[in-house]
Amino acid sequence: MCGRTSCHLPRDALSRACAYRDRQGHPRVPEWRDPDKYRPSYNKSPQSCSPVLLSRLHLDKGADSSERIIAPMRWGLVPSWFKESDLSKLQFNTSNCRSDTMLEKRSFKVPLGMGRRCVVLADGFYEWQRCQLSSQRQPYFIYFPQNKTEKSESLSAAYSPEDWEKVWDNWRLLTMAGIFNCWEPPEGGERLYSYTIITVDSCKGLTDIHPRMPAILDGEEAVAKWLNFGEVSTQEALKLIHPIENITFHPVSTVVNNSRNNTPECLTPVHLLVKKEVKASGSSQKMLQWLATKSPKKEAPPTAQKAAEADVPQWSSQSVQRSLLPTKRGSAGLLERWLKREEEPAAKRPHDQ
Repeated sequence: MCGRTSCHLPRDALSRACAYRDRQGHPRVPEWRDPDKYRPSYNKSPQSCSPVLLSRLHLDKGADSSERIIAPMRWGLVPSWFKESDLSKLQFNTSNCRSDTMLEKRSFKVPLGMGRRCVVLADGFYEWQRCQLSSQRQPYFIYFPQNKTEKSESLSAAYSPEDWEKVWDNWRLLTMAGIFNCWEPPEGGERLYSYTIITVDSCKGLTDIHPRMPAILDGEEAVAKWLNFGEVSTQEALKLIHPIENITFHPVSTVVNNSRNNTPECLTPVHLLVKKEVKASGSSQKMLQWLATKSPKKEAPPTAQKAAEADVPQWSSQSVQRSLLPTKRGSAGLLERWLKREEEPAAKRPHDQ
């Protein structure tokens, strides 16, 4: 399953991270719809708004179905046939839908048949593994392996061909297959767009952590096919729904357990947090101080922070699972360097705002 994600990039940076080429091969950056509804967060949970990619044709009649827009949507699909004004009366969980049963359930089958396919955007997602030697659960942050480390320059919307590769060369967003729907309140009012994340059996690398994982679309071709409902049939698109092995992960602090905790500490590798606690190294302190300044304004209550600090897991005692062995530590290192990049003088930094 997938019950918690991180998506903390500012709006402009997020759109640049979703840059693509249109049908004519021209570089494009998706436009935003209802951008004010987007709230960056390191700890997104169901019922919050998250950014999704979808075909422009869903909202603009006559548009090219290969063109894309970004829109914040409610996590947890609300069926169009739901007749209550109070969404809390929806008595079943629609934050995820299983790939093996989604064609049997009306809530998912109907919008899927209408071509309402979307791509849910995130830095990565969190999953919890039950520890073998205790009743505690160890959280992990799961994401694409990161290869690019050079910092991009600030570019305008009109890119020259030689600059195209520099549009976005920082963190590679995780792209998860989803289904969205549009619900109209029975008593009238603003229409609500909502989505669900499709899940599949976990790949071999994640089975020790959890038996299910999101259906991840790995690469531009897969994303384009899933979104282009005008030319790619449902039957053809569903061939993209399967586990992938191109994934990596690292353990994180139990701070993420409380969805009200919205700080960079949620996704920071555990070994950095342990360093900060045990050995106050200058580099780790500076990085975590920077992260704190870049986090959203909302902070965890002091009591929750103290409890989280006391709960920082130690690899040697609490995390003895086999899944730690194949973890690609290089990507965790790239995460650290990516998070550190704002330590540079402002004049040398790429603009995210």
